[in-house]
Amino acid sequence: MKKFLLISLVILLSTGLAFAKGYEVKKKAGEYNVEATMDRNPPAVGKNNLEVAIKDASGMNVADASVLVEYGMPLMPGMHPMNYKTDARLDGSVYKAVFNISMPGPWYVNLKINRAGKTTSTKFTFDAR
Repeated sequence: MKKFLLISLVILLSTGLAFAKGYEVKKKAGEYNVEATMDRNPPAVGKNNLEVAIKDASGMNVADASVLVEYGMPLMPGMHPMNYKTDARLDGSVYKAVFNISMPGPWYVNLKINRAGKTTSTKFTFDAR
């Protein structure tokens, strides 16, 4: 009986981890509602997948923008600046990008949305493990 309970507990815990949610952030960028999701929670050293959903004021998906992802670590004494850029490409109804976190600590992400010649942005931060 103890063995059965132990096995059941292990299966239950591992199933919960398998379906854990990614890191999610909801922000405003000018007239847009932006939802950014990373596949790891918390984000970790190494490659991280980012999905960005952009909706206009009426709640419709925005599929005609270009999205630039700028990310890095805040400047720290004795360290070289860590600032990177990558484009997010439209895939279905979301924009996707992959970025590489080189070390644990505080990081920022600045999403620049360019649509019809107008650029808006939003920023969020996270701590990588």
